[in-house]
Amino acid sequence: MEKRPRKPDASRVSLNTIAEKAGVSVSTVSRIVNGHLNRANPRTVERVRALLDEFDYRPDKIARALRRGESRVIAMLVPNLDNPAMGAIASSTEAALRAAGYVMLMCDTHDEPELQDYYLAAMREQSVEGYIVVSAVASPMLATFLERGEPIVLVGRHAPAGMKRTAFVGVNNFAAGKLATEYLLRQGAVPAAVHTSLASSAIADRIKGYQAAMAAAGHKGDAVRVAGSTHLQHLEAGYLAAQALVAKGGWPKAVFCVSDLMAYGVYRLANEHGVAVPGHCVIAGVDDSKLNDWIASWLPSVHIPYDEYGAAIFEQLQNVWSGAPAGDKLLPHRLIDRLATRTAKAGAA
Repeated sequence: MEKRPRKPDASRVSLNTIAEKAGVSVSTVSRIVNGHLNRANPRTVERVRALLDEFDYRPDKIARALRRGESRVIAMLVPNLDNPAMGAIASSTEAALRAAGYVMLMCDTHDEPELQDYYLAAMREQSVEGYIVVSAVASPMLATFLERGEPIVLVGRHAPAGMKRTAFVGVNNFAAGKLATEYLLRQGAVPAAVHTSLASSAIADRIKGYQAAMAAAGHKGDAVRVAGSTHLQHLEAGYLAAQALVAKGGWPKAVFCVSDLMAYGVYRLANEHGVAVPGHCVIAGVDDSKLNDWIASWLPSVHIPYDEYGAAIFEQLQNVWSGAPAGDKLLPHRLIDRLATRTAKAGAA
């Protein structure tokens, strides 16, 4: 039985091999592989292409892209992926990058400076083209990256105090906190507020919005009741902050929560205390999680358009790459009044 000639192992074929067999330089082969034919003799092009076919040579696109500084890979650092808001931002961003021909690598920083720096360094080793840092925390590596102008877009939180500005995507958190508080005031209640760490510019701005709305309504001093928790998870933080709030002055008639997850924690404590929501206490949040329509018809919330974040983030990345001045991309927000919807449905029934 006649043996077929063994096909060369393409994995062992290099440009040197092709150049040697074609009797030309490696640079000539490289130009032909990359489609630059204007300086090559047609016969040389034909001979090199025949050898490329014979050896089934395929250029290493990744290596070639890295040499050009075009890895088509973007790193996304995001904390606490069990938070639906974080997952929504990540999903939206991945879809936008994929549509533009990029691949996204994602790392969970757990809101820890050391992990944030670890992943920034690790992603730099992967020669990524850009960094998306969601809810950034102050860390030495982030400060260094911002100072030397690495292509970074911050999402949700602005650059920590003292650090150089870069492109930003988010909402006006001050206005969001003010809007939710004004809604609660219109319900005829004087709201208290609960929050997570105020080291986050987003959380701090939402509380400032609450305080501004309270002051505008004439509520000062003891009427402004605020409690916080530094717990990393917003569910637990809401529960613990509500405990602190109630321990100091009993249940308020309304509570502004800086996130929907915190609102869920407050709601659980209310159930344990036999406090009817919304009967005795109205709770309002920020995010408008998609879970609300399923499990929280009692929760009015400021809608943050997380589905639109991906396109805005990619637009800001392009601005960074082009050398445009750092700027903010603020997306619109609005209040979703589920209590009005709930009342309307009850009336129709």
